[in-house]
Amino acid sequence: MGNSTMKAVAVVPGEKELRLVDHPLPQVSSETQIKVKTLDVGICGTDREICTFVYGEPPKGDNHLVLGHESLGRVVEVGGAVTRFKIGDLVVPSVRRPCSDPGCNPCCNDKQDYCINGQFTERGIKQVHGFMTEFYVDDEKYFTYVPEELRDLAVMAEPLTIAEKGLAQAYAVQKRLPWACTDAGEPLGKGLRAVVLGAGPIGILGAMKCVVEGFDTYVYSRSKAPNPKAELVEQIGAKYYSKYDITPQELAAKVGNIDLIYEAVGGSEVAFDVLQVLGTNGVFVFTGIPAPETRLEIDSDILMRRIVLENLAIVGTVNADREAFENAIADLGEFNKRWPETIKKVITGRYDIADHQELLVGKSKGIKNVIAFS
Repeated sequence: MGNSTMKAVAVVPGEKELRLVDHPLPQVSSETQIKVKTLDVGICGTDREICTFVYGEPPKGDNHLVLGHESLGRVVEVGGAVTRFKIGDLVVPSVRRPCSDPGCNPCCNDKQDYCINGQFTERGIKQVHGFMTEFYVDDEKYFTYVPEELRDLAVMAEPLTIAEKGLAQAYAVQKRLPWACTDAGEPLGKGLRAVVLGAGPIGILGAMKCVVEGFDTYVYSRSKAPNPKAELVEQIGAKYYSKYDITPQELAAKVGNIDLIYEAVGGSEVAFDVLQVLGTNGVFVFTGIPAPETRLEIDSDILMRRIVLENLAIVGTVNADREAFENAIADLGEFNKRWPETIKKVITGRYDIADHQELLVGKSKGIKNVIAFS
């Protein structure tokens, strides 16, 4: 491997292979770009799905796509017009890049997570190489600064942004009625009840966010307690229930009026089962993307009546903007203050790049696994 290439983990869709490749070493080519040395890259369900070749699109002209969209790195070079970062700073990158359509108002206003035409690109997912490599380069506008004390945690900023954006949308929607707490000095969720579906990293981080926001928080997941995920949930002051122990109706009886349901389970069956018990004036936030062949029978008439008569709101959230990343870093700092040992346990393993096959196509294990480049 020469000085002009570096190691990277990539899929080759045409050959349906996952392999370690020699990838061109990126160079700063714009005055507003920064070059980042990779420290950690998180493994998530999206990466594993790309490795089954159901989606994942290389850049035009390349036969491979470098994986990885959850990353933490350190700045090693800056362009002459860079103002937000300096060499040595820790940073996390965002994922989605705007389309080039001048008629797409969201993309033209740095809100590419709301792109109207689907022509956006995504690093490590769609038409742009990802971060599962030794170095990467991008415009400074797509990075968020990380305090040094979050060196071991900030790789989780990207999954946490899902909860940040989801809660922001919930608050925006719920401005339709008196909902969030307005008492001086009190968190917005005080007096409200939240149910988080799923106890993976997106669910656990979402539960932490809900607790910090003041919600009385419950996690409803598959695995029966006791288990390591349930222990983490209990450590932050939330309550854990398994779908195999109580039904959604029994859950609602324990919780009371459910004001917020944050879906982080990815499966439509559990999601729609619990949607049926969303409380009056409640909001349901979908984050999961089930397989397209999934079919589910629901009592649509009853659900539609409840949505109308009880003022229910259902929203979907995908990707995130800079504000969500900044809030994620701030909240990781808060989690670290409140639950320093618990937040560390969300990352269950750090591995060498040589372990990529086991992590990406082997049996899923633990909560959040990370490839450590340095």
